[in-house]
Amino acid sequence: MKNLNAYSVSSLTDEKQDQLFEMLKGHLKGWLLIFWKILGRPDQKAPETPWNIWLILGGRGSGKTRSGAEWVRAQVRGGAKHIALVAPSFNEAREVMLEGESGLLNLGYPRERPRYIASRHRLEWPNGAVGHVYSAEDPDGLRGAQFDAAWADEFCAWTYPEDTLSNLRLGLRLGEDPRLVITTTPKRTPSLLKLVATKGVHISQSKTADNAKYLSPGFAALMEENYGGSPLGKQELDGEILSELPGALWTLQGISDRRVEAAPELDRIVIAIDPPTTSGPRADACGIIVAGRADDLIYVLEDASFHRAAPADWADRAVALYHHYRADAIIAEVNQGGEMVEACLAQVDPNVPVLTRHTNRNKRSRAEPVAQAYRRGKVRHAGRFDALEAEMCLMGTDSLRHSPDRADALVWAVGELMVEKVEQAVARMRWV
Repeated sequence: MKNLNAYSVSSLTDEKQDQLFEMLKGHLKGWLLIFWKILGRPDQKAPETPWNIWLILGGRGSGKTRSGAEWVRAQVRGGAKHIALVAPSFNEAREVMLEGESGLLNLGYPRERPRYIASRHRLEWPNGAVGHVYSAEDPDGLRGAQFDAAWADEFCAWTYPEDTLSNLRLGLRLGEDPRLVITTTPKRTPSLLKLVATKGVHISQSKTADNAKYLSPGFAALMEENYGGSPLGKQELDGEILSELPGALWTLQGISDRRVEAAPELDRIVIAIDPPTTSGPRADACGIIVAGRADDLIYVLEDASFHRAAPADWADRAVALYHHYRADAIIAEVNQGGEMVEACLAQVDPNVPVLTRHTNRNKRSRAEPVAQAYRRGKVRHAGRFDALEAEMCLMGTDSLRHSPDRADALVWAVGELMVEKVEQAVARMRWV
């Protein structure tokens, strides 16, 4: 370096200038790496313990985007060649993950930064690494692709979170240790609760206040003054997953307190289905719940619900469960398409008893007696059903954004067993 004082850079040959530039770039890259290691908070750095998914839950402006972008940069420096970048939409991917102040196009030394080819939704780094941008509005766009690293942003705002996440994880099959980083402001959605409970997920949490010095003066204080301590503040500022929501018919704590590992011998078992009214890639899920009764207690045995449920598929599954559990009947909601439901089940097995149920009450009114039975300790879950339980804890709140198909089927199953028990008791009284 000291020999550089003897002549100007312009006097060097092109080859020498390139060598000099590469040398300086190497020094600067090292300093940039040290700079982030010093300034980045512990919650913004990848955990040292083994993990498959690093879930970063953060309040608004807490620095979670910077965490995701810096992790991607580290993967590119480490040799990753195919990186998936997934956002709620292509526009949000570009505005936040790429062109945002902490986006990939604005971090690091200029010659190290990738270029974005908008027409192909593609990032290209100088070292040959490629980033593929995807929208959670189109889960099938991830089919067939493969990666050695992935960054997913604002998971709780995804249109099709479960389908998109499953396709993304199936594509993480390159390299020695493919991993996924998810950054999001948490919302109490079934998909997030299911993700939190997934094996191999490491969770980091950060608050808006943790990053206050990098935000507009007074922003954190103003937000704390207006929303601090409220459910919205705990979610949007503190990055917390709310344990209870105003108006919710169930709580996770109430369900967990009475959970059992297995059900005893049961007197009666039913399969309840809440079939979708349409089919195809964007159809609602088909809620399918197995429940049984032993004396005065009701046990939930299985959540067999699934998405994109064509009539032939849900009929096959319901009948298979009927035979597997040696159930007494299939309970089917027939508010819409009653004859179609019975016909689909009869095509699979005409000998299966089907009890059709119709109601004019809304979902909350129908669910309240069942929720009351839970509160009285009359219902047990024989195992963990994360997606079902998350949906139950959203029933009756403003946070429920889709049809609660799992919870609806649960209400039909448990409600049927409750009614049968009451009818038996009345019959005994009349006999006496």
